[in-house]
Amino acid sequence: MKRIKSMNLVTITITLLFISVFLFSQKALAKVQIVTSLTDFAAIARDIGGNKVEVVSLAKGYQNPHFVDAKPVYVTKLNKADLLIFNGLELEIGWLPLLITGARNSKILSANSIGHYDASTSIKKRLEVPVGPIDRSMGDIHPSGNPHYMLDPRNGLLVARGIAARLIKIDPENADFYEENFKNFVNTLKLKISEWDAELAPYKGTKVVTYHKSWNYFLEWSGFKEAGTIEPKPGIPPTPAHVADLIKSMESQDVKLIITANYYPTKTPEIIAQKTGADFLALPAMVEGEEGINTYFELFDTIVGQITSALKDNTGSITRKGPLEEG
Repeated sequence: MKRIKSMNLVTITITLLFISVFLFSQKALAKVQIVTSLTDFAAIARDIGGNKVEVVSLAKGYQNPHFVDAKPVYVTKLNKADLLIFNGLELEIGWLPLLITGARNSKILSANSIGHYDASTSIKKRLEVPVGPIDRSMGDIHPSGNPHYMLDPRNGLLVARGIAARLIKIDPENADFYEENFKNFVNTLKLKISEWDAELAPYKGTKVVTYHKSWNYFLEWSGFKEAGTIEPKPGIPPTPAHVADLIKSMESQDVKLIITANYYPTKTPEIIAQKTGADFLALPAMVEGEEGINTYFELFDTIVGQITSALKDNTGSITRKGPLEEG
């Protein structure tokens, strides 16, 4: 009887040991679940998180991030998230808050949650912060400033630091791994910024017309000058009268380049380019905005490459249509 009890005790001990090892291994294999609002953040999170994370972006790179359908499947993704990374500055105000509330996930619910990362809180300089009262007659104004800060690659460095810091807090056992990947990302991005600066340097001061005020951070970094916008006010479609005035202004300023994010309509920019002889580029504004752009580095390789090629050639109207092309 004692021998049987002893054997049962050994069996129980071994079983518990196997269970403990299994649970430990399962925990070790578990990946940090990351959901991002935009593809730029997803790309950076993958570079830093490596094989320790699983990342999904809610918006597609070719979508206008102001207007994303709040699909029920997104609630499910957010419900399982350990970390939510989003743009902030009211960019996703029309769709993301509803999804966060519906997900009922305390890890990402509020600014006090470690898994709730508003990337704009890492940005040191916000452009176009309104002064004074704001009303709808001013168009789609963002009270906290222009939200398109990721089109200045220097801000990518700041956001990467924020992502790494959150991952280290959420998954401290892999802190060294995240820190090493972060350093590699920063070193690569700094090197690429130097290369892009050199490519853009001959064209500093170039006057540019944009569709929406998406490119102001890029213009400030590159040293280009905004000479007008095709939208008369942010978010307001162009009228014939505004287009006519813009054409006259471009001719008087000798503006040779029009750029838009490739999720905006191309018909009006094409007409303006034909009337003025300016080059027109419909550019990817986010990672995955065009086939073959899977990293933050590739995004700027494409943007800088297309712009400098157009300015170098300067042989007339160059049109690169995005997936939402018109006509």
